Amino acid sequence: MSEPNDKSPEQQRAEAQSYYHDLKARKPRLDEDSIDLILRGARSHYAWKDKAVDNATLEKLYDITAAGATSMNSCPARFTFVTSKEGKQRLAKSLKAKNVEKMMGAPVTAIIAYDLNFWERLPFLFPHEDRRGFFKGKTEYIADTAFRNSTLQGAYFMIAARALGLDVGALSGFSNDIVDEEFFANTSLRSNFLCNLGYADETALFQKLPRFAFDEVCSFI
Repeated sequence: MSEPNDKSPEQQRAEAQSYYHDLKARKPRLDEDSIDLILRGARSHYAWKDKAVDNATLEKLYDITAAGATSMNSCPARFTFVTSKEGKQRLAKSLKAKNVEKMMGAPVTAIIAYDLNFWERLPFLFPHEDRRGFFKGKTEYIADTAFRNSTLQGAYFMIAARALGLDVGALSGFSNDIVDEEFFANTSLRSNFLCNLGYADETALFQKLPRFAFDEVCSFI
């Protein structure tokens, strides 16, 4: 939770504008190697070195992820870091057979989930206007907003992990129902996707797969 701030909204706005202006002046863009590290040259990994990821790194990873924008600052994503043998065995029940080894070998597997009650925290997250009325009683809108924005936060999470020197391997070959029953029964949380974290064994990599060219998928109107 953020620290209390007794400055006026005008002061906070001016400070935010000044901070961003100064940041852009110091660092107008990332260098090419940084872009390669987080996206262009990054890879999904399925084999891992026997090297632990410490809790301090995971806390920093969350802090960076949480800074990413979401609709109405709703922040619906919830992150469960599965590191224990017992937790991994429980998670394995949900996975397709070919994904079990990938998950079991990773130092950390994050369950990226979303909270269907996220909107109840909007007075804290969006304090200048009470937006709870947008969601109360609107089950489909709540689910759509939670799923869409937790997916967005999951993407922030993966890029932030790479920026911190970690490697990632997202997994969608699993049963959401089994994960939800095993980890989130009788709660308002629902699983979105899984993401392995750690330090990759690069010897398991194969060639990078093709991507569409700009003209194939982009247009101007």
